[in-house]
Amino acid sequence: MSLEVIACGPLCLLQDGGRQGWQRQGVSPGGPVDKHAAAWANRLLGNTQGMPLLEIALGGLELEVLADTWLALTGAELPATLDGEPLPGWSRFRVGVGQRLKLGFARAGQRAYLAAAGGFQAAPILGSVSTQTREKLGGLAGNGQPLAAGDLLECAALGERFARGARVPWPYRPDYREPPPLRVLPGPDAFSKEQRQGFFEQPWQVSPQSDRMGVRLRGEALSAPRRQWSLGIVEGAIQVPPDGQPIILLADRQTMGGYPLLGVLHPLDIGRLAQCPAHSQVQFIPASVEQAQADLRAFLRFFAT
Repeated sequence: MSLEVIACGPLCLLQDGGRQGWQRQGVSPGGPVDKHAAAWANRLLGNTQGMPLLEIALGGLELEVLADTWLALTGAELPATLDGEPLPGWSRFRVGVGQRLKLGFARAGQRAYLAAAGGFQAAPILGSVSTQTREKLGGLAGNGQPLAAGDLLECAALGERFARGARVPWPYRPDYREPPPLRVLPGPDAFSKEQRQGFFEQPWQVSPQSDRMGVRLRGEALSAPRRQWSLGIVEGAIQVPPDGQPIILLADRQTMGGYPLLGVLHPLDIGRLAQCPAHSQVQFIPASVEQAQADLRAFLRFFAT
């Protein structure tokens, strides 16, 4: 055992690359909602993309180190200390037996990511350790339970893996205080020009009822075409229910949906939306599928090396 959970914040979940290939059975993939921050946490440690790490909602985590190893912290801006000494964000650092790592509560952003050299270890369920509380899958015990005080996190004792710490270069660290306009790809349903303008021309407020399943938006209600059938749902899909308040689906989404789809959020902007706190404002702009494909290919190539 390498880390003991001394205290836990609102929601700490073990996540990896997700539970792929099971949507036909109604099982959503799960995985981190901010893939950019999660990918950097693993890259800092030389881990392969998608290795198990912790997604820490809002902060409030305290761990005691039981074996020498290296950790990396990315994502939401929050105070972090090791035995009382401040730690920089978006960095890797060595930890030794008996030390205490404390994460305070987020000042900007919603979710931090903590990775360990070699990844955290747990028995996979349907090929993944990703925690899905709604479906009771994954996590340390395989039953979808979040981390709790007293849990033990296994990871390799790799205290000599690196000669020094490292930080993510600042151009790659997002500013969660001011999210840029979020890019939207066209959807399959026949929204009129006026209906689409109604979505793009106004700022939207993030609802407190948002979670890992989806971000609910509040604003001037949209009208939407009627649909008589359900479709498969992808991450980032923008549904417009009868009340006209859009829902943007995240990692723990349902696999089928019958609400009309206005569009799909750019894959690399999903994490930025997931980091927006309740009541913050977001704006959307149209984007092309071709550019989104090029951006995603570049992202996957970079983190695959």
